[in-house]
Amino acid sequence: MISAKTKIRLTILLGLIAITLGNALMTQGQTTAATLASPSVMFLGPEPFEANGKSWIRYRYAVLNRDAFPDSLFAAAPDLPPCGTNTRASRTWVDLYDSRGKRLYGFCALGKSSDLEKLWFAVEANVVPPSWIYIELHDRQTSTKAKSMLVETTQ
Repeated sequence: MISAKTKIRLTILLGLIAITLGNALMTQGQTTAATLASPSVMFLGPEPFEANGKSWIRYRYAVLNRDAFPDSLFAAAPDLPPCGTNTRASRTWVDLYDSRGKRLYGFCALGKSSDLEKLWFAVEANVVPPSWIYIELHDRQTSTKAKSMLVETTQ
């Protein structure tokens, strides 16, 4: 059985390998309007919080190769359909899904690629979270999507 510390170290090591490979591939050709790099996602950990009189657990994630996505992908796009009442939603939206494809949460107003280190979804504290999730980036300007590999929701 692998200890929790060993799992964390392995996750970090795999993340660093993914970044290295992603950077090597990106030097061959930067992300263009017609293609998006596959996001490499890492689970950062759970975070308990209280809201509306309930206890929740926020499951936090970061895209390790966020530098592969230019800030222009997250610029306000008032010429595209709004996100609810937000008429200046970003060009690229990010959604989190469970392994079966059920949408867990989404971000439609990220302002820059560094915001990809602040992704999350939440469930009530007494609810078992999905074991695996993936994220999908959707560049609404070019109708291009990029999906990550599955990521565990435990450390």
